[in-house]
Amino acid sequence: MDLLNQMQHHVSVRDFEATSLSDEVKTKLFQAAQSGSSSNFVQAFTILDIKDQLVRNELAEISQSAAYVKKSGGFFVFVADLNRQAQILKANHQSLAPLKNLESFLVATVDTTIAAQNMALMAESMGLGICYIGGIRNNLARVAELLNLPALTVPLFGMTIGIPTVKNEVKPRLPLNQFTAVDQYPRTGFTELKDYDQAVHQYYLHRSSHQKDTTWTQTQATFFAELRRPKVAQFVKKQGFELVK
Repeated sequence: MDLLNQMQHHVSVRDFEATSLSDEVKTKLFQAAQSGSSSNFVQAFTILDIKDQLVRNELAEISQSAAYVKKSGGFFVFVADLNRQAQILKANHQSLAPLKNLESFLVATVDTTIAAQNMALMAESMGLGICYIGGIRNNLARVAELLNLPALTVPLFGMTIGIPTVKNEVKPRLPLNQFTAVDQYPRTGFTELKDYDQAVHQYYLHRSSHQKDTTWTQTQATFFAELRRPKVAQFVKKQGFELVK
């Protein structure tokens, strides 16, 4: 399968065989993850392979994704991590202040996300399915406790990977002219979503499972109608990042 075709057939998988990933497969996934771009070669991420079933079960409950987090072939937590750099600076008797500002946190967040997407692409090229689990941010304090995380680390999301038993149809994405422009952000056009809403409406009405009567703009209005996970910023500050600098 060529790469673009593979990418365009991506779906989140939430039903897996109860077959554990082999160490060989995990090694390939980790190698793919570490091969992505990294700002100034900081490599500011850590991937935790959650093997302890009790820990995995609690993470599943925290994320409200119990059925597939518990059953997938592997479950990984992706951590934005500047702890290594902190140890280097301490050894050189340097201030940690440059690690603690918002830019440093963004660098670690971007590095971690690139690594995760590389890993996802590799998994799908091997015939596996994946699902990002942002629900671990429902209780970051408890996640950090479970995973023994030091300062200057933030768990961003989990990822289930395994052999899919069921796959949904591919969701229709925004048309290219709805998210690309030349030189400047257009002040008109990006919110003209009538045709896209119709396409998404048909998708939701006729997909093979969990049908619903809604459009894309309706799902966005509902999702952003409430403040979500307000304790995330508090946790990030507790981990040592100063978000106002």
